[in-house]
Amino acid sequence: MWKKESLSAPEYGKIYQHVINKERRGDYLGKTVQVVPHITDAIQEWVMNQATVPVDKDHQEPQICVIELGGTIGDIEGMAFIEAFRQFQFKAKRENFCNIHVSLVPQPTATGEQKTKPTQNSVRALRGLGLSPDLIVCRSTKPIEMAVKQKISMFCHVEPEQVIFIHDVSSTYRVPILLEEQGIITYFKHRLDLPVDDKPTVQLLKWKRMADRYERLLQTCSIALVGKYTKLSDCYTSVFKALEHSALAINHKLNLMYIDSAELEPSTKTEDPVKYHKAWEKLCKAQGILVPGGFGSRGTEGKLQAITWARERKIPFLGVCLGMQLAVVEFARNCLNWKDANSTEFDPNTKNPVVIDMPEHNPGNMGGTMRLGKRKTVFTTNGSTLQKLYENVDFVEERHRHRYEVNPELIPQFEEKGLKFVGHDTEGQRMEIIELEDHPYFTGVQFHPEFSSRPMKPSPPYLGLMLAASGKLSTYIQNGCKLSPRDSYSDVSEESCSDN
Repeated sequence: MWKKESLSAPEYGKIYQHVINKERRGDYLGKTVQVVPHITDAIQEWVMNQATVPVDKDHQEPQICVIELGGTIGDIEGMAFIEAFRQFQFKAKRENFCNIHVSLVPQPTATGEQKTKPTQNSVRALRGLGLSPDLIVCRSTKPIEMAVKQKISMFCHVEPEQVIFIHDVSSTYRVPILLEEQGIITYFKHRLDLPVDDKPTVQLLKWKRMADRYERLLQTCSIALVGKYTKLSDCYTSVFKALEHSALAINHKLNLMYIDSAELEPSTKTEDPVKYHKAWEKLCKAQGILVPGGFGSRGTEGKLQAITWARERKIPFLGVCLGMQLAVVEFARNCLNWKDANSTEFDPNTKNPVVIDMPEHNPGNMGGTMRLGKRKTVFTTNGSTLQKLYENVDFVEERHRHRYEVNPELIPQFEEKGLKFVGHDTEGQRMEIIELEDHPYFTGVQFHPEFSSRPMKPSPPYLGLMLAASGKLSTYIQNGCKLSPRDSYSDVSEESCSDN
């Protein structure tokens, strides 16, 4: 069992807030609170607590906890974390602590020579801070020559087998295969005394099959992502990956078209008709439409236009967080004839507030007022499409990040017209899932299912969108929500490998 946690930029605030709360409770007995030892101790405590949290259904303690310490060595923002892990290596003992350092090996096009100086300098800086890498993972655009590997080994004071090369490959799914080919399993087996065999595991063979399939995909499914942050696609990385996982699961190649929602609005037709028509051309070509989360009023009318297009033309649709809220607003305006229906986020004085502030939300204090983290959603209607996609469970636990909710007082009017609220919170007060009757797939979720999507276990709402967009949803449900043998990864023979 493996566990991965990330200590990246958002964690700084959590750590410091945790220490501040302890000081306010008097846990430090009036002592001066300092970065060392209080912040560094809090970081180590957080790691130890996370390392024992079960991640599988068997509820056993994980064997490995992978901590990703983001940032560049030497950045002042990460110094407290570097110091925390310098101390932690002695608490954990050498046999339980392995430091993997990732470095770039650039290759200027002018000379074509692969440069090792950046790696040498970063390793020198890391050692100066008290941490010595056990493995050096070198990123590069092209495969690295053996002479470069030997040079890094010599100047960075590690054995050649402790230098791992990862060059650009056809897909990220090839990376674990590259690691295995360079003996990383054997290294971990001896370095951390892990009870694993040298033979490839069932999981790795499934991964190889998935990587092979990714490169042979012929059928394409086009999804339009209508959002407001499309100038920087990294803003929707989790959404893109969830769609990619789902497309791969059904043997399709994903064609994700980013559409700036503001370009779908009538005002853009006047100001820049070329952008307007290009945006609508993309939307018209889409086999499925996704409206993700976001904040602020900019571009919301364009998102409403896209939702209307999906609802009226029976195009598969998925709304996530704000996307779900806007689907409710659109339905209220065009099906309930509440023309001024809106969210209080965009119009606090609307006469038909179909999306409202949550009771605990304080508009005067934006920080720390959102409904965050993993929460339970209970299915209230047996046999709903999304419940079937979640394998007919009674409830699901997904991560939330929102400050507004659907007005629970208006639910009867919506359901009377066919917009069903098939999932609530445990108290039955907050609407979590919507589904539209007489539509191939018109679903909205208040939570963010993309955060729990995995390559071999795609998120059910995103999988439902891809299935509906490719015309496979009905067959999938009739087959008990199981992929066909051609699409499944599960038929790898266990006789040919170990099952660790």
